[in-house]
Amino acid sequence: MMEPKAAPLAGGITWVRVCKECGQCHEGHDSHLFEYQDEVDDELVCHICLQPLLQPMDTPCGHTYCFQCLSNFLHDQDFCPVDRQRLQLQQCRASSLLVRNLLDKLAVLCPFRSECQLSMQRCELQPHLHNRCPAFKRLREEAEKKKRPSWNEFKGSKSDGDLADAKSTPTIARTAQLSGPSEPGLVNPAFEEGEDDTPLRSSLVAEATVVELLREDTEEDLGLRIVGGKDTPLGNIVIQEIVRDSLAARDGKLAPGDHILEANDVSLASIPHSRAIAVLRQSCSRLRLTVMQEKGFKPRPEHLAQPSASPPSHSPNPNQNHGTVIQVTLVKRERSEPLGIKLIRKSEEPGVFILDLLPGGLAAKDGKLRNNDKVLGINGQDLRHGTPESAAQIIQASEMRVNFVVMRLPDLSEEGGEGQSRGARRVPEPQYFKRRSEYMKEPPGGFSSQEKTVNLKKEPRLSLGITIAGGRDCRSRLPVYITSVQPVGCLHRDGTVKTGDVLLSINGIDLTQLTYNEAVTVLKAQTAQNTVTLRVIQTFTDEEEQDGESSTREDMETLEGHKEDDINWVPLWTRWLGLPSYIHWCRDIMLMKTNSESWGFSIVGGYEESHGQQPFFIKTIVPGTPAHFDGRLKCGDEIVAVNGLTTVGMNNSSLIPMLKLQKNKVTLTVVSWPGSLV
Repeated sequence: MMEPKAAPLAGGITWVRVCKECGQCHEGHDSHLFEYQDEVDDELVCHICLQPLLQPMDTPCGHTYCFQCLSNFLHDQDFCPVDRQRLQLQQCRASSLLVRNLLDKLAVLCPFRSECQLSMQRCELQPHLHNRCPAFKRLREEAEKKKRPSWNEFKGSKSDGDLADAKSTPTIARTAQLSGPSEPGLVNPAFEEGEDDTPLRSSLVAEATVVELLREDTEEDLGLRIVGGKDTPLGNIVIQEIVRDSLAARDGKLAPGDHILEANDVSLASIPHSRAIAVLRQSCSRLRLTVMQEKGFKPRPEHLAQPSASPPSHSPNPNQNHGTVIQVTLVKRERSEPLGIKLIRKSEEPGVFILDLLPGGLAAKDGKLRNNDKVLGINGQDLRHGTPESAAQIIQASEMRVNFVVMRLPDLSEEGGEGQSRGARRVPEPQYFKRRSEYMKEPPGGFSSQEKTVNLKKEPRLSLGITIAGGRDCRSRLPVYITSVQPVGCLHRDGTVKTGDVLLSINGIDLTQLTYNEAVTVLKAQTAQNTVTLRVIQTFTDEEEQDGESSTREDMETLEGHKEDDINWVPLWTRWLGLPSYIHWCRDIMLMKTNSESWGFSIVGGYEESHGQQPFFIKTIVPGTPAHFDGRLKCGDEIVAVNGLTTVGMNNSSLIPMLKLQKNKVTLTVVSWPGSLV
């Protein structure tokens, strides 16, 4: 047995030097330090650093080390430190959930012993520092006085406000503004007023969290779609979507709507979108993300603990499109007793669903869970974007009680009329996107486009030499765009058409409304002609226009084309923002509610004298609200109309009352572009 100790913090410590996770002072790439209250069993100690394991990794030869220790050792060596058998990091696997839980439960002391004498489990130290420790709070407040806030900054804001810096403030409460938002361009319809003009919910809570993603293949995508950036109206870098079965989905700690503040100690708070994507795409075996996560409304404690896995069960909202949220607790007679539940995933929707309850099993006898229930969480773990495998691991590691939070859709056989229409909306609608935008508007400030026409005289056998993607039948209903210009084709010699250009027409035939296969057929037929007239549109940012066809655009194409094969090339999210509105395709999203609760989303944009007209973008979706449960609105979506009335020319004072007047139902017309994949 051993009793590892971390040196107590000396006086004069500063916020910059202190680690925001363990509270100790160490170099950014060194392992975290903890002061353990009791002796730690040797079986839980790393054989390299001789400290209790952090992110334990098992070798094929049966030894366990800290991830950082083993990674550093194998950087110079190729064998196991104990038995010297041949070893590579790719052969190692994360330790079992049982081992990780034992390590998380080790008792540690607060590192600020002179001001705080509390002890807690190791996994609780970071929340303790950020929420309860007086010394950590004092350091943070001292830093706040010297530093301008960045969490709520957005493009064009003139007001510094009194908000704390998100990089150093783990918990933020945003108070409702009854007469309008304090920051120009920021609308927050997450707040509603009662009839007596008193806010029904006083504040929203956001929490800073550190998430570490480990990958064996350093080139593996994280599986995140990203929107936002300093050069966009959103300002912050925001997760729009998590790709199913990806690294991030398997990890389960990140969620759509999280704002990424740092990546491996590199701040993403005030950098353009393309720079942030480059940072997130860097090859590394461990990526440490500092994210700001919305935790719902303060008066609802279940949202503070785990908002997405603990929606309010006492007041189900059947008209929130996704049915009723139910909490079920199963109590096992012994820890190893199976629950008798078969879990699956569905092709059309992320998450975990109950396929079947085995006859005679614990769940079937209990009778509260049903087939086709969507599992939102188990034992406080968010599974909205989880997998059946991760759900099974949580169940296997549970003690006698297993707490489920599930969402149940209306039963169409029992509900008619309005209930049937709500249930039917869960089925994909073939014509859902088949509507060209009728709302004419300008792109966001800093983004523009230019049409180009190419007239070619060619031999009929010669190819144009381009590859394409998109089409109105693809998942995001994108226009057809060019993914590569081959050096053997005639368009490459002309030099006008570039990768990323959107195809408008060929020989007068409109291509903007076609599916992918239709576009391929038309292009092949028209390419066989002796003369070809091709119209395309190219988008720009302000920086690209200033530099012309300089290295800025070349760097952008290199960044976007991070895959070797052209068929997988996709534009960055910012490429779409400059497209004119006649190329946009709209979708109507109807949100419904039964009481005076919030719609649950915040918006940036609107008309300002100093910046002119900016489109309204969805910036935040609040857990536990109609927008969150509906699931179709995404961060980065552009709102072009409310109940059929265009938002062009509106400012904050126009849009806020319009949203508040919609007591039970509102229809948002939105344009949605896929976020940049990292």
